[in-house]
Formats: sequence, C-alpha cells, structure tokens
Amino acid sequence: MTERFDLVVVGAGTGGYPAAIRGAQLGLSTLCVEKEYLGGVCLNWGCIPSKALIAATGLLERIRHASEMGIRVQGLEVDVAAMQAWKAGIVRKLTGGIAQLFRANGVQHRMGIARLRSPRSVEITAADGTRSLVEATRGIIVATGAAPIVLPGFEVDGRTVITAREAVSLERAPGSMVIIGGGVIGLELGMVYQKLGTRVTVVELTSSLLPGVDPDLVRVVERRLKRAGAEVLLEARARGLERTGDRAEVVVEHAGAERRLPCDVVLLAVGFRPQSRGLGLEELGVRLDERGHVRTDELLRTNVPGIWATGDVSGPPYLAHKATKEAEIAAEVIAGHKSARDWVAMPAAIFTEPEIATVGLSEAEARAQGRRVRVGRFPFAASGRALALGDSDGLVKVVVDEEDHRVLGVGIVGPEAADLIGEASLALEMGACAEDVALTVHPHPTLGEGVMEAFKHALGEAVHVLNK
Repeated sequence: MTERFDLVVVGAGTGGYPAAIRGAQLGLSTLCVEKEYLGGVCLNWGCIPSKALIAATGLLERIRHASEMGIRVQGLEVDVAAMQAWKAGIVRKLTGGIAQLFRANGVQHRMGIARLRSPRSVEITAADGTRSLVEATRGIIVATGAAPIVLPGFEVDGRTVITAREAVSLERAPGSMVIIGGGVIGLELGMVYQKLGTRVTVVELTSSLLPGVDPDLVRVVERRLKRAGAEVLLEARARGLERTGDRAEVVVEHAGAERRLPCDVVLLAVGFRPQSRGLGLEELGVRLDERGHVRTDELLRTNVPGIWATGDVSGPPYLAHKATKEAEIAAEVIAGHKSARDWVAMPAAIFTEPEIATVGLSEAEARAQGRRVRVGRFPFAASGRALALGDSDGLVKVVVDEEDHRVLGVGIVGPEAADLIGEASLALEMGACAEDVALTVHPHPTLGEGVMEAFKHALGEAVHVLNK
C-alpha cells in the first residue's frame, strides 16, 4: 500500500532535517528520507568535524606560544587518533540529537535512496533492495546537497588522494600535503594539518587565495599561512598526478614552467557540485541551471507545482545556515504560512587562522555598482582585548554609503570574526546607518568594540585610531 504524508523531504542534511522538523511543528505529517546518514555533509564530515579539528589544533598552537605569556609547557604530545575519536563523539552527539528531535516532533524518517516518480510521489529503495512508494499530498522538498568535485586524473582513493570527506578523519598527520584549490575548504583543512606538522603546498588556479573575498582580509590569512611554512602557488594549474607506492607527485604548470610536487597526500578542494542527478527531476520537467542546480523562486518552489528545493542543490552560496533558513521557509510555505527568501544579506564565515567573516558588499563590489562609499577600518593591533588574548592580527573593515551613511557591508579578519559578524548582519537587515552602530555603546574591553570603532572611523570620529 502507498503511504501518505503531507510532506516528504528528500535529504536529512542542513537543508532537509530542519524542513522536516518545521513542517511537523506546523501540523504536517512528515517523512524525511536519507540515503546515508542524518545530518548530511555538515554534521558528518563538513562544518562540525572540521571546526572541531580547527578548535583542537588552535588550542595546540596557543599552548605552543604560551611561553610569551609566561606559561611554559613541557612534554607536549599530540595523539591524532585520540583527537579524531573526540571529534567523532561530537558528531555522534549531534546526529543522535537529530533523531531525538525527529521523534519529539513526530517526524518519521527512512534510510534509502529516493527517486521522484511524480510531483506527488517518491519511490524509496532500501539497502536490501526493497522498494516502497510514498505519496506527498502537500509537497516534496528536495534537499540532497552537494558533493566534492573530482578532477580527471586525480581519482580519489581515500589514502593518497582525498577530499574533505577523508581529510577530517586522518588518523595521522601526513608528512607533506599538496592542496589543489586555495578556497575555504583547502585553507581550513590545510591549516589544521599544518599545525600538526604537515608541510603544506597550496595550488590555486586564480590570482588570489579565497577567490571573491576582499583582498585586505585575505592578505592577513596568507601571511599567517606562509609564516607557518606553507608554499602558495597562485595562477597555477594541476596538470596530472603520478603515484608511486604510498606517495604521489603532482605535476603543476606555474609561471610558464612545469613543476613536480612530491607529497604524501593530495587534498582535492576545488569545489562542490549539486547532487541533482538521478532523482527523477529532469524526467518530471524540473528546470536545472547549467551547473545542475535546481532553479527555485523566492518561495523555494521549482517550476513544477508540488516540488520545492532547498540548500546547496538549489544553488550557491553553499552555506549550512543558508540551507537551514531555506528549509524553514519551504516548510512554512507548504503549510500555508507567509514566508519567503527575503534576507538583505547572507553572512559567511571562514575558519582559517585567523578567521574571516563577511556580510553584504565588499568595497570592490560597492564601487563596481557605482556607489560612492566611505570605508572605515579598525586594526585588532589597537584592541586591548585582542592584545590580551595574544591574537591581534587582522582588522574590521566597514563599507558605508557616502550619501546617507547606510551600512553596505562588513568584513572582519581576526579573532572570533565568525561570532562578531552577527552584529553586522543585524545592522544590514535593519537598514542601519553607520551612526546607529557607532553610537551604540559596546562593553570594554571586548573584540566587539572593533566593530563600533570601525564605524566611527568611517565617520571620521574614531578616537583610538587616526582618522583619514
């Protein structure tokens, strides 16, 4: 017999499980289908495990430099396998929490491969090959996420050639690592293993690390990366790979010449592709873009009535918090509530050393739109709190409209940047002006004062740095 639900969600990652929970909260009978594991990429081998490793190795780095504060440590040892076990415990706790939330909210979930047979029905194939058909009377949400791109000639074997999926679970730090791709994942994980003693070489096709990020912010991270011994090859193309036993040699074209980079591990970090194929979407006439993303409107609807899409599969930016917000919107729309994708700006965080966080327009983007802008800066080197933490690299940079002082964008590179950007996101959503933030008293001594000071600098009223 065909089971009937109001809502069927395909995928239990950050674009799926929140939709299932929100739908159930709004009174929809809900089924969530997942082919691999609850929590998707983010909880299992993306955001959470990588940030756990970043936190652990960040602590390691602070201990190594604690003598600057008069704290001397002897006999420091690192057990990478134990670190991985600790990380795995965090993942189990969070994925188990999703199962508990499903039960508490009345969400049913099935493990299996889903395929849409109509705009109102989904076929589920279990691990043993058993097939069942479920009907979605109100709607289907496709939340199948994205998968790492693999370059031809660099086939992943899980040992010598890896992606982020394998990189968060290495039981030992390799002696050397070539990272193909100088974007977020490459730098975050590269800096983890660099702190564990791995010699890192970054091969980036474009002229800058972290393409698309304000160069003023990127320079701070690049300096830290190189200071720790990394080699960075910009405008370099990985041409091929030669394997010899447990080692590899990456053939790179750089500065008009061929270079060979021997290493223990090659980390492929060249981006992600949407997982939209094989779901039956094209057979049903669902429109995809040239890269395979499912096209959606502001209500997350596809062009086929009854089918919605959320998260990475529906297009960039590939951010877990963006996927969760879209998931909640789609569930609310299906339940008959007024909701829409109408945010002013989507914040982003990069957990390098130091962190980078941005929201809104960069200076270059604002000027490219023909806007006349004021730019305010506050270096963490002038922050008493940052100096006391022993982490004063970086700055807060704000972009303000010259005419009405409306906040256009904020970029932060430095300690706790990812947590500091929330205030800037709120300022953009509320249509705040520079004066609104500059006149808001921030507690002292805190890192958050840097945001206030940067807006004061944009207005020419800073007292802790020289005004322009």
